[in-house]
Amino acid sequence: MVSLARTIRSIRRVGLREWWRQMQYIGDAKSGRLVGQDQFGNRYFENLNAEEEVPGRHRWVDYAQHDYNATQVPPEWHSWIHHIRKDPPTEDRVVQNLSPPWKTPWVENLTGTRGAFRTYNTTKSKYEAWEPKSLPRGESHP
Repeated sequence: MVSLARTIRSIRRVGLREWWRQMQYIGDAKSGRLVGQDQFGNRYFENLNAEEEVPGRHRWVDYAQHDYNATQVPPEWHSWIHHIRKDPPTEDRVVQNLSPPWKTPWVENLTGTRGAFRTYNTTKSKYEAWEPKSLPRGESHP
């Protein structure tokens, strides 16, 4: 349960409109430092004040799309959110210089959507479906 003091503090920091949007999407009012943005438009935040945020929940992502899932977070940002890397990709020189020329751009997982991969068969089927041969009514058999 969010305390009244924390709610008022959040409204003052982020504004009423942003506070309402956060309550609708993530169910919590958060405010912090904008660390960076990825190619999908997702924004990444951090709040190191231990009095405001629970330890371990002080880094979060604000998804650009309403219909979001975890595969929309690129690997370099995933490693920062889950504390695998200390510095965010915007400040980490190793991550910035690590992108090899053969690396393909990050694409979210499309399973369950229209863009999902579907296999197709290139061989002839082993059996053919039976189609009954029927004559129109009133005609006799030859």
